[in-house]
Amino acid sequence: MANRIRRSDGKGVRRAAKSQGRAAGARRAKARTSGVLDRAMGLLPFTEEQWTRIWLAVIIGAGVALAFVIANLAGVPAMAEAEVARMASDAGFEVRRVRVTGTNRMDEREVYARALAQRDRAMPAVDVEALRAELLELPWVADARVSKQLPDTLAIDIVEREPHAVLVRPDRLVLIDRGGHELAPLAPEDAAGRLRISGPGAARQVAALDRLLAAAPALLPRVEAAEWIGNRRWNVTFESGQVLALPEGETAAASALVTFARMDGQNRLIGGQVASFDMRNPPRVYMRVPGRSERIEARDLAASGAE
Repeated sequence: MANRIRRSDGKGVRRAAKSQGRAAGARRAKARTSGVLDRAMGLLPFTEEQWTRIWLAVIIGAGVALAFVIANLAGVPAMAEAEVARMASDAGFEVRRVRVTGTNRMDEREVYARALAQRDRAMPAVDVEALRAELLELPWVADARVSKQLPDTLAIDIVEREPHAVLVRPDRLVLIDRGGHELAPLAPEDAAGRLRISGPGAARQVAALDRLLAAAPALLPRVEAAEWIGNRRWNVTFESGQVLALPEGETAAASALVTFARMDGQNRLIGGQVASFDMRNPPRVYMRVPGRSERIEARDLAASGAE
C-alpha cells in the first residue's frame, strides 16, 4: 500500500511566521522601552528599594484617599461625629454653664444672648471659632477668647474697646474708640469732658488728630472739640469757645499748633478777647475780635511766639 504524502498548509505557515514576527517586534519594543525607563530611573537619586517604598506609599495613599471620598459620600464622618457628640452628652459633657469675664462697660447680656445658644449642646459639637466670630461683631468687643472647660462650662473672656472721643452726628452723639469704631449712642449730659469730633469723614481721622494734638501737649487739656473741614484740615475749639483754624497737611498743622502754644504761653491768648485765630497761611496769624469788623494781623506776635 502506497504511503500517503500530506501537503503542508502554506497559509498556516505564513500565519505562524507572522505571529512570531509580531512577538519578536513586541519584545524588541519592550526592551527599548525598558531600557529608556531604566536609564531615566538611574538618573534619579533613589535605590531600587527606595523606589519600591515610594510606589508602595503612593498606592496606599491613593487607597486611603479613595476610602475617605467614599466615606464622605456615604456620610460616615458626619454619622461618627454625631455619635461621639451623643455619647459625650450622655456622659454629662454638655454646655450647662456659661461664664463671661471682661465686660466692664458693655451690656454683657449681648454676650450671653449668643453664648446661651450653645446651651445643652454636647461639648464636642460646640464650634468655639464660630462663636468667637459672632462675638467680634459686637460694637464693644475688640477681642474674645472662647474655651471649653470640661465637663460642662463654656468660658468667654471679652477684651473691650476703650472709649476715646465723641463723634458728633447730625442727629446724635456716638462714643468712639481711637480707631474711630462706633461703640454706642451717648446722651449729651454723658458727653461732658470728652473730646468732640465732627465733620464728614472725621471718624477715619481720629489717629491723625491724636498725633496732631500730641505735638502740643500743653494745649491738649484745653481742647474741647475738633472739626474736620473739607476732608483736608482741622478747626480746633478750646474750652473757652475760641476757634483755631489750622493749615492743611499733618506737618504744617502740627507746626502751627506748636507755634500757637508758644504764643499762648507768652500772651495768654486762650480765654482772652480774641474769638478766633486763623493760621491757615503761615507765618501769618489773623485774629478776630468780637465787635470789630476788621481782622487783626499778628505777624509780630507770631514771630515772638516762634522764638
